[in-house]
Amino acid sequence: MSRINRRGNLDSPVYEARTGDILVRVSPAYLPEDSNPENGRWIWSYTVEIENHGQDTVTLVSRHWVITDGLNRVEEVRGQGVVGEQPVLGPREAFRYASGCPLGTPSGAMRGTYQMVTAGGEAFEVTIPEFSLHLPGARRRLN
Repeated sequence: MSRINRRGNLDSPVYEARTGDILVRVSPAYLPEDSNPENGRWIWSYTVEIENHGQDTVTLVSRHWVITDGLNRVEEVRGQGVVGEQPVLGPREAFRYASGCPLGTPSGAMRGTYQMVTAGGEAFEVTIPEFSLHLPGARRRLN
């Protein structure tokens, strides 16, 4: 588990969304060395930072991703926790992780939600901001 105080990669665009006291920040990056455009495979990494600005301890229990490629094909991914963990964030704590996404087109977008629960058992959803997956040098916009 990686606990941090601030910032990610400043070279990548940063997308943010705040739900109540929880801030989610995402920074995507294209991985040309892992991609194979001739075979229709573009690989993206993304770093997510989740900050708890509240007074309650919260646990991230599951995730739901909506991945849209450049042809508007949608794939949904659901699962427990993130990167094999269910991080617990106390007040003023943050959690950072990195993951990846293959696309069948050179551009796309991702968005989603985290399902969280407070130490008192109250469940709530946190928005993951929609972020754009476009090749470097391409005009950046959400699909």
